Amino acid sequence: MSLCPLLPGVARLENLMKWFTLKIIFLLTLALFVNYSLSEGTERKTTGIRKIMAPFPQSTTTRIAIVGDTGVGERAYAPGFSAVQKAMRDTLPDALLHLGDFVYQPEPFPDSCPDRYIEEIKKTLVAPYPLRLFVAGDNDLPAHKNKPKASGCWDKIDPLDSGFDISAESSPKAARAFEGTRVVGNALIGIIHNYPWQDPTKWLKPRIDDARKKGLWVILAVHEPALTTSWYLDKRNTVLKQLNALKPDLVFAGNQHSYERFHPIGQAEEDALKITKSESGKYQSSDGVMHIVSGGGGATFKPFADMQNNEEHTAPKEVFDALAKRALMHHFITLDISKDLLQGTVWRVCVTDDPDDQQYPRWRARKKFWDNITLECDGKPEGTTIYEEFEIKGKTRKPYSVIPEPPPL
Repeated sequence: MSLCPLLPGVARLENLMKWFTLKIIFLLTLALFVNYSLSEGTERKTTGIRKIMAPFPQSTTTRIAIVGDTGVGERAYAPGFSAVQKAMRDTLPDALLHLGDFVYQPEPFPDSCPDRYIEEIKKTLVAPYPLRLFVAGDNDLPAHKNKPKASGCWDKIDPLDSGFDISAESSPKAARAFEGTRVVGNALIGIIHNYPWQDPTKWLKPRIDDARKKGLWVILAVHEPALTTSWYLDKRNTVLKQLNALKPDLVFAGNQHSYERFHPIGQAEEDALKITKSESGKYQSSDGVMHIVSGGGGATFKPFADMQNNEEHTAPKEVFDALAKRALMHHFITLDISKDLLQGTVWRVCVTDDPDDQQYPRWRARKKFWDNITLECDGKPEGTTIYEEFEIKGKTRKPYSVIPEPPPL
């Protein structure tokens, strides 16, 4: 039998199926539209607060580059500064913490801050870093009789950093100008102003207490160190005692053109220092406060007081007993911050001393005391290498809510 008579019927069936398919699609679309419209007109209700992590999840590791005394200007050592900046950028940090002394002008009582200094700072210390925190150094502030070569550039430098989380105007316990805090990853960074020194406890302790409740590390930064063997001034019962009472994990300082790391120091009784030593550089957060001096960003090296046979400013034995490492070298530090671990790497930056270059990495390079003093890079090849590593391991920390809990009914 021929199939030709059946073809018109098959075509009609196919058309009917297409019509039904289109109709079903139309009805489904209409139902979805009506449901969406009704839901938009209904007031939404929140059934609870979702617990979330900090803006950086607990699994995130944040890298901060730390440097001090970088020394833009004629009184610094430009080859060292240039090498340190390049090496810092190559470590790809998420943020920069600068410990002060950006500019070294050549003449006393400068009457202005030339824009060439600021442009170099923008290029080297601002543009490469998405987040920046700056400490004011004594060389950055206006010159005075006790600091005649201070640059007076701070008014131009200060606006180039990223600012603080809490402004002086909004805080009920306000910090002074140039002081404040900012949360970076799993850490609270506190910037303290040195000039003049004031006990920061009143404004800083509530912020530290809040940070601890949220499981954050606490890192403080100040320009002049509370503890140093470079040029010793006894601050054990003033600055050191006040900072250690806040129980931060780390305190960074610059000012001295060298590197020093001290073992963690617990609560001191009078002049005694409670020290937890570790040859490996590995510590627990309960061991005390670790103080680090990092002033090797480009400034010329000044020998430690004991190397100069300067008894007045040579540190006492108990301070040397707390010292873990020290060196005269250009350097910077990277601090990798995760939920339960602070990992520090100190990068030694060696520059070839060009005999035709009239710039010297040594302060007062022709002084006789240099005859018996070795720089860390003497005899080492040019380049960047790891000088030392350290770590602080913390307790297990828990998530916190960015949204405040509702009041009880």
